[in-house]
Amino acid sequence: MLRLRNIQFRTFVSSPKKNDGYEQLTQLGRKIGLSGSPDEAELEKVPNQHPDSEYCARFTCPEFTSLCPVTGQPDFAHLVIDYVPSKWLLESKSLKLYLHSFRNHGDFHEACTVAIGKRIEDFVKPKWLRIGGYWYPRGGIPIDVFFQVGAKPKGVWVPDQGVPPYRGRG
Repeated sequence: MLRLRNIQFRTFVSSPKKNDGYEQLTQLGRKIGLSGSPDEAELEKVPNQHPDSEYCARFTCPEFTSLCPVTGQPDFAHLVIDYVPSKWLLESKSLKLYLHSFRNHGDFHEACTVAIGKRIEDFVKPKWLRIGGYWYPRGGIPIDVFFQVGAKPKGVWVPDQGVPPYRGRG
């Protein structure tokens, strides 16, 4: 217990319960090296504690990088991933490491964006998923790539992705 000016604070540390679905996680809470490619990177998932509720979860990656497959020069994007979970949630550290594995991966903007969407879809099987890949210009042309799986469930609030059309984005 911590005392500060006659105010008492209690610190509670909850520990995961046995059979909560977290025991299979191999990356969270551990020092993990980076994968050499997106194919080698491992995604992880945890049980959705509210599978009876439809809600939107969002991941934003404003500093996504990959390489041009022809020139080897870096490409930069702002990714926004929205999904309505079913039985599984995508574990965020594994997603971060997966996205980071594109850093030395050469592929076109469309291929990167769609591959990420398909990999998440195949792995967690969400009720609905969309990914917006807002790519910064190369050669004076920005490319925005949008991928969606299924129809957004009625009644689920999904805010605008909040990335403006390119006009000196940043």
